[in-house]
Amino acid sequence: MRSMWKGAIGFGLVSVPVRLYAAVQEHGIKLHQVHDEDGGRIHLKRVCDACNKEIDYEHVAKGFEDDEGHTAVVTKNDLAGLPLPSKKLIDVLAFVDADRIDPLQLSGAYYLAPENAAANKPYALLRETLKQTERVAVTKIALRTRESLALLRVHEDLLTLHTMYWPDEIRDAGDLAPPASVTVRPQELKMATSLMDTLSEDFDLDSLEDEYEIALGELISAHLDHRPAPRKETTPAPDNVIDLMAALQASIDSAGRKAPPEKAEPRAAAQGGAKKTAESKRSTSKKAPAKKTAAKSTAKTAASKKSAAKSTASKSASAKSSTAKSTSARSAQKAPAKKTGRRAS
Repeated sequence: MRSMWKGAIGFGLVSVPVRLYAAVQEHGIKLHQVHDEDGGRIHLKRVCDACNKEIDYEHVAKGFEDDEGHTAVVTKNDLAGLPLPSKKLIDVLAFVDADRIDPLQLSGAYYLAPENAAANKPYALLRETLKQTERVAVTKIALRTRESLALLRVHEDLLTLHTMYWPDEIRDAGDLAPPASVTVRPQELKMATSLMDTLSEDFDLDSLEDEYEIALGELISAHLDHRPAPRKETTPAPDNVIDLMAALQASIDSAGRKAPPEKAEPRAAAQGGAKKTAESKRSTSKKAPAKKTAAKSTAKTAASKKSAAKSTASKSASAKSSTAKSTSARSAQKAPAKKTGRRAS
């Protein structure tokens, strides 16, 4: 790994010589501009509007145009002569609690390593002090002639540096948040918490990958091999939520049925997987009529059971009615006898 900056961390009278290394490396397939008809490369040229000539990079300067159209030309020598105290120094401004830093301000990430053996002791001292106090250091550093705020913190056994946006570079959110009148019921909060717990089970951050880049690689491979480009459908996002509780419950059920994510195989394996998927779809489509027949049979059985249940209920009702009538008739026969007896006495 090649260092991109060399200087020192300075806090008080303590100086720690360090080297700066890029901590991240963005992946991605690099594409360039070509003519769509013949594939010829398209080159961008630096042409001056005033003299209409192509300009070499060594003669390219910076410029600023005011509201009246006047241009101030700033050369590389002008920029090099500007005072920049943090050019070779990571100047510690203060040590603060980590929760005081809004992640919205963080930008690039870098590793800091001691420059030599003599720097190991003060480096370790600063690292352990930050660990035990659970603090971070707010600093200033100049990278590529631009000075920026930076955050110095501990990551495992290393000191890391995160460049930061200046406070006035963070835009005001205004009234983007929902109005204060919108409230959340306890049962909704409980369901949302349950969904969060379900989605977090067996989550492996290292297994995530860029599906768009994989699809782009397959597309380029198909073009190079003169094969039809693969097509993948994208699940559309829901446009509205009618019943929040029902949506939460459906999400929990869906998340519970999902299998753990698997890492994508190399391109050849991915193509084989695509073939297996296609065969699986054909097989599934063949089995569909059988499933429909089984479904119809099940429906008929259910209808038959329902009819039998109705018949049984009807017979039971008839029997009860018949019994009630018989009992009423017997009572009617007994009533006159009682009356006759009373008259005889």
